[in-house]
Order: sequence, then C-alpha cells, then structure tokens
Amino acid sequence: MFEKRRDKRLPVFSMKLEISSLFKQDNEMIKDLDAPIEIENISKGGIGFISKIDIPLGYYFNACIQLGKEDAKLYCVVKIIRREIKQDDTIFYGCELVGLAPVFTYIFDDYENELQQEGTLS
Repeated sequence: MFEKRRDKRLPVFSMKLEISSLFKQDNEMIKDLDAPIEIENISKGGIGFISKIDIPLGYYFNACIQLGKEDAKLYCVVKIIRREIKQDDTIFYGCELVGLAPVFTYIFDDYENELQQEGTLS
C-alpha cells in the first residue's frame, strides 16, 4: 500500500489521554464525555488512537502531549477526522493536530531519534 501521509507515523508505547469535552467551531459542545483513549501512533500532522466510546467526527478537543523522555509538552487542538470500527468492537480514530506551531516539530524529530537509538523503530 502506498503511504500518502506527509509525515512519518511514530509508534507510541505508553501514552494515554482522556477526553473530557469536545467542541465544534460553531460553539457546539459535548461535555462530561469521560472518554479514555489509548494512543497508537503520532506524527507531526496527526494522532491515531483507540477508544471504546463512539466519538463524533468533526469535533475538536484540547490535548497535552508529552513524547519521549523530554519534559517538553505540546499543547494543541486535535480534530477528529476519521474512524474505523475494529473486530474487537473498539474504534480507531484518525485525528489532525491543529493549532500546533511549526517551531515545535523538533520534538517529533527528537522522539524519532530516541526510538531509533532504543531500536524500537527501523
């Protein structure tokens, strides 16, 4: 299969997030969602995660992402753009990172280098 993504997906081994509220650009909100998610992979442009909760497409949520052993945290907005139901009844979501300044892309490069040094990335 030909990869169309601009940025390389990097595996994530121990990162979890929780979505407490979602919002749309027209000020529509969903609160008290309490959706635990398990992050599968991340790239400079997006994030993929699994959840057992049905989350609507086209919504946004605020995220704080910490990659690798660094203390650097990325605060960004994430837009849910696609979903795929898996055989075990979990749902895989593909999301786009929005509101992330390009100056922070070095954090992804550092994380990729860290994975290569550990031998977890080919």
